Amino acid sequence: MDRIRAIVAQTVKLSKDISDISDNDDLYSLGLTSLTTVNLMLSIEDEFDIEFDDNMLSRQTFESITSLAEAIDELQD
Repeated sequence: MDRIRAIVAQTVKLSKDISDISDNDDLYSLGLTSLTTVNLMLSIEDEFDIEFDDNMLSRQTFESITSLAEAIDELQD
């Protein structure tokens, strides 16, 4: 999850520091927008050498560090 946190910190300007965010905090309530979601997705795809399936392109996938980790794990299997 540290890699995901680092990507979020580099890609998205949130209202709280990444170190103050729990793995289950709602990133959208902290400032994630549709535009920054796309940037976040592209950064994650590059870092983990994966591609998000169309059915994963939803708010639920990107709403928390935990949901991102679960999606990445699923795509790496």
